[in-house]
Amino acid sequence: MPVSLDNLLVVGVSSRALFDLEAEEAIFRTQGLDAYRRHQLDNENAILKRGAGFALIKALLKLNGLAGSGRMVEVVIMSRNSSETSMRIFNSIEHYGLDITRAVLAGGASLAPYLTAFNVSLFLSLHEDDVQAAINSGIASALLYQKPDTAASPETTHEVEHELEHELEQIRIAFDGDAVIFSDESERIFQERGIEAFEKYERENAKRPLPAGPFARLLKALSFIQNNFKNAEGRAAPIRTALVTARSSPAHERVIRTLRAWDVAIDETFFMGGVAKSDVLAAFKPHIFFDDQPGHCARAAPLVQTGRVPVKQ
Repeated sequence: MPVSLDNLLVVGVSSRALFDLEAEEAIFRTQGLDAYRRHQLDNENAILKRGAGFALIKALLKLNGLAGSGRMVEVVIMSRNSSETSMRIFNSIEHYGLDITRAVLAGGASLAPYLTAFNVSLFLSLHEDDVQAAINSGIASALLYQKPDTAASPETTHEVEHELEHELEQIRIAFDGDAVIFSDESERIFQERGIEAFEKYERENAKRPLPAGPFARLLKALSFIQNNFKNAEGRAAPIRTALVTARSSPAHERVIRTLRAWDVAIDETFFMGGVAKSDVLAAFKPHIFFDDQPGHCARAAPLVQTGRVPVKQ
């Protein structure tokens, strides 16, 4: 009987998101495929540095060791490499002790068509076209910003890496609301007609749940995992979630009622009312923060790992 991934949280991560392949990407773009191929083969045993999505992936995989009743998370490495040039990626996976056994090696083709085949719930990449295609297909996906420590001092870099490596007992994930957890229905009203029309619309629809956004399924899956841990011998859940939204009163009510209707409890909620999210995110210290607004992402990225969620087209 074939193995099923139906009851697992499946995360697809591109090799460039898991590992730092920016130098290799530059070789490919400036010198071409043959030069890239030679470089990868010549450096096959050179271990790659950790990339933008590494800390989150390592933390999620650790859930399998905590669950006690089988696997809960499966990670699929997804690469535009061919099998010939992929050995360096597999050698690096083995070096870091990552429990990743499944792979898609697309040989230069788009990765997005294979996400459904592996029942992927979350896709992380540094290739915008793959991320956009995934969102268009209804799969939670984010374009990762480079690791926040690239803009930090050496002291800050060491501190960030130390915290993420030693606080894996609790995975922290922060979400924006509209166009991420929820649909962009209300966001469009705000963008097109302004704050007064937005607040009027939210008051009139306060008791009607918001439509689900691209990350609703992921949030519900994380909530299910949290509840499993809470119900097992009173253990605290190893996942902590936060909603960091630009909404404020009176637009808060619809959010609260929607989460109730979904039977989802978010651990920490921040109704920012237009105040910059950066300081709250720095205090929460998420492994990753998902937002759809480029401005919010740009301000958050120097402080915490950030993924931008494109609008469905």
